[in-house]
Amino acid sequence: MIQRRQFVKTLATSMAVSPFAAPCSWSAHTLRKKVKVTNVKVMMVKGPTGDWPLVKIDTDAGVSGFGESYWGRGIKEIILGYLRQAILGEDPLDIDRLYTKMIRHTGGAGAIAGVTVTAISGIEIALWDLAGKLLGVPICKLLGGQYRNQVRAYSTRSPRDLLDPASCHEFAQELKADPHGFTAVKTDIIRNLDPREPHSRQLSNRELSNNAKGFSHLRDSLGEDIDIAVHCHWELDWIDGLNLARAVAPIKPLWLEDPLPPDFAEPWVKLTEQSPVPILTGENLYTRHGFKPFILQQGCHIIHIDIPKAGGLLESKKIADLADTFYMPVCAHIASSPLGFMASAHCAAAIRNFKAHEHSVGRFSEAWEKFVIHSEPLIKDGRIQIPDKPGLGVELNEDEVRAHLFPGEQWWG
Repeated sequence: MIQRRQFVKTLATSMAVSPFAAPCSWSAHTLRKKVKVTNVKVMMVKGPTGDWPLVKIDTDAGVSGFGESYWGRGIKEIILGYLRQAILGEDPLDIDRLYTKMIRHTGGAGAIAGVTVTAISGIEIALWDLAGKLLGVPICKLLGGQYRNQVRAYSTRSPRDLLDPASCHEFAQELKADPHGFTAVKTDIIRNLDPREPHSRQLSNRELSNNAKGFSHLRDSLGEDIDIAVHCHWELDWIDGLNLARAVAPIKPLWLEDPLPPDFAEPWVKLTEQSPVPILTGENLYTRHGFKPFILQQGCHIIHIDIPKAGGLLESKKIADLADTFYMPVCAHIASSPLGFMASAHCAAAIRNFKAHEHSVGRFSEAWEKFVIHSEPLIKDGRIQIPDKPGLGVELNEDEVRAHLFPGEQWWG
């Protein structure tokens, strides 16, 4: 017994001086004293592709987590006016409980959808970044572990003129020369709305013919190795959504995106049943409850989550897991800074049934990527590189962010 005690004492002493034990000891000590949230801050940034509400959560351990909400007016007021008080003094590792608390806390302000859920999503992401830093692991490891180290990305952009073969050829050459190496692109459909009917959901015969020709030109220019998704922006009724699906079917599109208005209705089911191409939707849906009818009633073939908008990382993982029980693939829409983009990619890396992730910036990649400091390209060979660093694995570039603050905003002021 004496020998055993001496061995334990010697082992403890050696661990205390071991250089490898320091991070573990710090982390264990930090968790043992139950870290508490001490402050929540919001900073509004004007990026090259939209407004970016950035979130910072401070703790009494001297460690901070960073997140981002989907763009939208009123985010800062909701976070500071409703949500900040809900998580002050809380243990930041209780992420799911705090998410539930924030949903309840903003119930009277519309917490089941819209800007309240978007605001909550930004805080939730910051909590995950904080948890990863406290535990010393990437976020994706905390979401059940990662299925992949790289996430396929697709670019969103369109030729100057789909009906002009030369324009499509120029577009194809530009895409193929892009240093990100994209193997998929999402392109808008052609609309020639009658000015007397600016809100029409119907496609004329000429519009159907033009889209068939235009996307055929694009396929001829890109070849078979680059996938094409057809982007509709919720513009059509169900019968013309079906007509469009039939018109573009010869190019074998990756999917037909958002052909109908975003709310669930029976026509989504009819369209999905009859479409010769995959139907994708979801970027305007919030939480599991918004996605539930599309999944349970098979109102689409592919779910499309905007992760910094729909409820954050864990809620999006739950949506994806529900879709997976129906063998439905999941994609990610994004319109965020590189910070929100990388948070979304961490979630995608932990989703078994994940298919493709949007690259939010079109032709603004160089200016866009400057907003974060990263040790390797964010996208390489058409795939998002998941950092093997604690939390998000990227940090805000203070100089670049300061240069793009909204008027009156200060650096985490």
